[in-house]
Amino acid sequence: MVSRVFEIFEEIVAIPHCSRDAKDLAEYLSEFGRRCGLEVRRDEAGNLLARKGEEPKLCLQAHYDMVCVGKAPQIETVEEEGWLRAVDSSLGADNGIGAAMMLALMERGEELEYLFTADEEIGLVGAKALELELRSGRMLNLDFEEEGVVCIGCAGGVDLIASGVCETKEDRRPAWRVSVSGLPGGHSGVDIDKGIPNAIKVLAAYLARQEDAALVSFRGGERRNSIPVHAEAIVRCEALGDEEGVEIEPLSEAPAEALADAQRWITLQATAPHGVVEYNEELGIPQSSLNLAQVSLNAQGCRIDYSLRAMSEEDLHALAQRTQSMLQRYGFVVKQEDAYPSWKPEINALTLRVEEIMRRRFPEVKRTAIHAGLECGILSKKYPQMQMASIGPTIENPHSTRERVKIDSVKKTMEVLEELVRGS
Repeated sequence: MVSRVFEIFEEIVAIPHCSRDAKDLAEYLSEFGRRCGLEVRRDEAGNLLARKGEEPKLCLQAHYDMVCVGKAPQIETVEEEGWLRAVDSSLGADNGIGAAMMLALMERGEELEYLFTADEEIGLVGAKALELELRSGRMLNLDFEEEGVVCIGCAGGVDLIASGVCETKEDRRPAWRVSVSGLPGGHSGVDIDKGIPNAIKVLAAYLARQEDAALVSFRGGERRNSIPVHAEAIVRCEALGDEEGVEIEPLSEAPAEALADAQRWITLQATAPHGVVEYNEELGIPQSSLNLAQVSLNAQGCRIDYSLRAMSEEDLHALAQRTQSMLQRYGFVVKQEDAYPSWKPEINALTLRVEEIMRRRFPEVKRTAIHAGLECGILSKKYPQMQMASIGPTIENPHSTRERVKIDSVKKTMEVLEELVRGS
């Protein structure tokens, strides 16, 4: 059956479905469900619920949008040494593989609920606005990315958006474009503890070592939920020092206005907190973290976007307060957006059953929580009596051009899913 999963996944890949622009894939999913004889409903947020049977005992859930990086949504897949990846783009295995597994079971006629949520990658938007009634007492989320592991909890998160005014002064010294690009990137939650360099921090640290550099503009980062890959600044000064990984280009034309307090702004970016704040030894994951995600500084205004995560509501609130206070000391007006709750770790009959099935395919099954947002956090609040768990195949480097999924892992995970469904 795994071959059919990959056939469906290739169909999904061929349909553009970046966050905020996945309506064509939503239509594909709806038509697929109707073709299989299922009742399909859609709510205002774009969530889809397909159901077969009056009293389904299990709901499978995945999101159908993806983070588009590189050439995506134009995606060319390549099989390489047991892995499937894309050429110069994100792959969309997060969460297209989960959706493909669900469609393969749907096609086979399994009497289940199939919930496809919208715009998960930009703040779990669909799950927050869900208006579809679920009948099952159990839900298996398919958005986890490590084989042989049952996920029983996740981090909550919130984005901080800081905006302000940047005063300028005239500066007519030579102008230069300075950039850092091609860094690995990665998921701002699950990869935040892997030592991946942040392009904003790298470029700001370089500029901080250039004593007479006046900043005309600074821009870095791609999206709030990924570690920045690229950052670029325009500066005015007589000369800049060479440094590995930093590209310098003289400019014949550039604004003659530089930020009045350039060194202060450079220092802010160079010293601004980024990365793991506290580690949870028991779970083996970060307890709290923050991602300096996007920066835009120029004569028209200044803006900094932060993505914060924590495994408890208390830690998230405390981290948000500290970060907000730091930004306010620099004169920013700060607002919070896209908050979502954590999913408190819980062992229940569903998690125990999934572990039992997994042991027949994976030598060492374990349970864990994830330092990222899963829709289980929101859905567990909407359906407090529902038992939930999350599983998935091994996916490496999501939200980057290095994303890839382990083919044999998909096979084994699909076998776990099939056995679970048979016993439902």
